[in-house]
Amino acid sequence: MNPHAHTKPSGKSNSHCAELTMLAERELSAFFNAVTQLFGSEQAKLSAEDWLYELMEIEGMPNSTREWRLMTAKVSARLANRVKVLSLTTEPQLA
Repeated sequence: MNPHAHTKPSGKSNSHCAELTMLAERELSAFFNAVTQLFGSEQAKLSAEDWLYELMEIEGMPNSTREWRLMTAKVSARLANRVKVLSLTTEPQLA
């Protein structure tokens, strides 16, 4: 019996991993492009970092488009707060 046989990933496992990777890449790319168009490249970079941080913090990989979107929505809330704070600090104050 081959002692390494049980550790060899099956084709099905690799396929699932590839599918999850594709979903993640698609979601991050769409999010990054939308933020770039709406708020500029600096906010897009910060938001992408937030998105990747959120991915590292969760337990397990999201398994569906819906789960990826929920994660992106959470990161979008951070973006909204950051943009709101920036607009409050850069707007001229009325006397």
